[in-house]
Amino acid sequence: LLMQGMGQVAFFVDKVLKPLGAVTDGSQFLEPDGLFPNHIPNPEDKAAMEAITQAVLNNKADLGIIFDTDVDRSAAVDSSGRELNRNRLIALMSAIVLEEHPGTTVVTDSVTSDGLTVFIEKKLGGKHHRFKRGYKNVIDEAIRLNSTGEESHLAMETSGHGALKENHWLDDGAYMMVKLLNKLAGARTLNPNIGSKVLTDLAEGLEEAAVTVEIRLKIDQNHADLKGGSFRDYGESILKHLESVISKDPNLHKAPKNHEGVRVSGYGGWFLLRLSLHDPVLPLNIEAQSKGDAIKLGLAVLAASSEFSALDTTALNTFLQQ
Repeated sequence: LLMQGMGQVAFFVDKVLKPLGAVTDGSQFLEPDGLFPNHIPNPEDKAAMEAITQAVLNNKADLGIIFDTDVDRSAAVDSSGRELNRNRLIALMSAIVLEEHPGTTVVTDSVTSDGLTVFIEKKLGGKHHRFKRGYKNVIDEAIRLNSTGEESHLAMETSGHGALKENHWLDDGAYMMVKLLNKLAGARTLNPNIGSKVLTDLAEGLEEAAVTVEIRLKIDQNHADLKGGSFRDYGESILKHLESVISKDPNLHKAPKNHEGVRVSGYGGWFLLRLSLHDPVLPLNIEAQSKGDAIKLGLAVLAASSEFSALDTTALNTFLQQ
C-alpha cells in the first residue's frame, strides 16, 4: 500500500497500516509542510493524482491512497494505475455498502453522473438520492432521510468527502479508505495474487462520460442589467429562463427530481447549471459521450442565457470554440 498526503497521513501509516502488517514502502509526501511544496493537497488535483499513480506503478503496489491535509477527503489508485475518485469512488463505496445494507439509499451531491444513478439503482439495487453540493448538505440530507424512515447508510460528494451511518456520519476520509482496505484484505486471504482487482471489479459496469467539464460563468455585479439588485436574484432569473427554454426543446429533458439549479439530459449526456452558494458565479457542469454532444448541450445554455448581458459567457464560448 502506498500513501500520499500531508498533515495526519503519517499517523495513518504508522499507527494504522503498519501495525496491521501492510507494506508501505514507497509512500511519499508524509511530513507536514504548510507550504505544500509537492502539490496542492487535494485528491481532485491533477498533479496530486498523477504523483500517486506513478508511485503505485513504480512500486508495483496493490493500492495507492491519497488524502487532503485534514484527512476528510480521499481517493485511491488501483494496481493498474486507474484512479478511484469522483463518480468511480462513489460507485465503489456504494457497492461495498449495498452488500452490507441491500436496498439502502446513497446520497450524493448534485454533480454526480447519470451513469452513477444507473449503476446504483439498476446494478446494485439501491437508490440514488442526488442532493446539493457541499459535504455538510449531503450528510445532513442522509441524516434527514433516516429520520423519515428512508434507510441511508452512505453520503458522498464528488470532491472526495464521504460519511457513513456506521461511523456516526463523521466526514472521515480515513474511515472510507479503511472500508476499501477491509474489502481488499478479505479478498487477499482467499487469493494472495488478486491485487486490487476485487475493488476494480466492484465498480465494473459504471458508465463514464468521455467528456467532463465544469465552466464557471461570472455575474458582473456592477453591470447595469442588475438594476441595483442582488446577484442571487439575477442568477435565479437566468435559471428560471433556462427552465422555460428547455421545456420547449424536444431534445432536452429536465430532471424530474432535482434539488439544486437546473439539471437537463439530452444528446446522450447532461448538464447542470446552478448558482454558487456564496459567489456571483453560475457553475456549469457538462458530461457527454463526445465533444460534439457536449457542445450541443453548451449551446443550449448559451442560447438561453444570451439576453442576460451581465453574465460573462467568455469561458463557455472558449469551450465551444476549442
